[in-house]
Amino acid sequence: MENSNETASRGKYLFAAFLAPFIWGFMSIPVRWIRGYPAEDILYFRIITALLVLWVYVLIFRRKMLVADIRKFGLLSRADKLRQTGLMILASALIFGNWFTYIYAVNHVSIQSAALAYLTCPLITAAGAYLMLKEKLTGWQKTALFIAFSSVCLLARGSLNDVLWAITIASCYAFYLIVQRVSTGFDKLNQLVLQLSICALFVIPKLIYNHHTIPNEPVFWSTIVLIASLFTIIPLFLSMYALIGISSTTTGVLLYINPLIAFTLAATYFQEPVQPIKYIAYGIILIAIILFNAANIKQAFTRPSRV
Repeated sequence: MENSNETASRGKYLFAAFLAPFIWGFMSIPVRWIRGYPAEDILYFRIITALLVLWVYVLIFRRKMLVADIRKFGLLSRADKLRQTGLMILASALIFGNWFTYIYAVNHVSIQSAALAYLTCPLITAAGAYLMLKEKLTGWQKTALFIAFSSVCLLARGSLNDVLWAITIASCYAFYLIVQRVSTGFDKLNQLVLQLSICALFVIPKLIYNHHTIPNEPVFWSTIVLIASLFTIIPLFLSMYALIGISSTTTGVLLYINPLIAFTLAATYFQEPVQPIKYIAYGIILIAIILFNAANIKQAFTRPSRV
C-alpha cells in the first residue's frame, strides 16, 4: 500500500511537470496576436497583470498560508534569511530574463529560435543539476540526454543568431529551475508572488519613464490577461510544484514537450519554412523524452500490487 501511495504521489508531480511545458508550447499564438507592440511592453504588462491577479487570489483565498510563511521566515537565522532572500532575488532575475528574451525572439527573431531554446534548456538543466545538485542519472537517462544533444546539434547547424538567442533563453530558465529546487520550505505560490513582486520592481520604473504610449486596444489587454493567467501563473506554479516531488533534471527533460509543440505550430499554424532535417531532429527528441522517462511511464501504467 505504501508503494502504491508513493507511486500516486510521484504521478501527480510528473503530471504537473508535463502540463507546464504543454501549456507553454501554445504561448507563441497569443504572443503573435500582439506582435505589433514592443517586446518590453508585452513583458512589463504581463508581469504587472499576473502580479495583480496573484495578489488578489492570495489575499482572498490563501491569506493564512501567506501569514504562516511570513512567520516561518521570521524564525530563521540571519544566515538563512540572507540565503532565502538571495535565492528569491536570483530566481526573479532569471525568470525576468527568460521572459524578455523569449518574447523578443518570438516576435523579432523566429519561432524556431524560441523552440530551439527549450531544446537546449533540458541539457543545461541536466548538466547543472548533475554538477551542482549531485542529482543522479541512470545509464538509460544519460543515453537519452546524449541522443537529445545530438538532435540539438543537428538543429544548431542553421543560423548562429538563432543559436545564441536559444542559449540565452535556455540558460535563464535552466538555472531558474535549479534555484527553485534549492529553495525549499515555503509555499510555492507564495514564492511565485514574491518573485513577481521583485520583477515588478524592475518594471515599474521602466513603465513610468516609458516613451511608449499605454495601449488602449481591447485585443492587447485581453491577450495580456490571457498570457498572464493561462501562460504565466498556472504553468509557473505547476513547474514549481513539480519540483517538490521530482528532480530538476526530470522536470527539465519534460520541457522538451514545449519545443515539440512550438515546432509543430511553426510548421503548420504559422507556415514557417522548415528544413527536412528538422523533422528528423524533432523525431529524435521525442524518442529521447520517451527513453528518459521510460521507468516513470512504465510505473504509471503498471497496476501496483496489493499488500
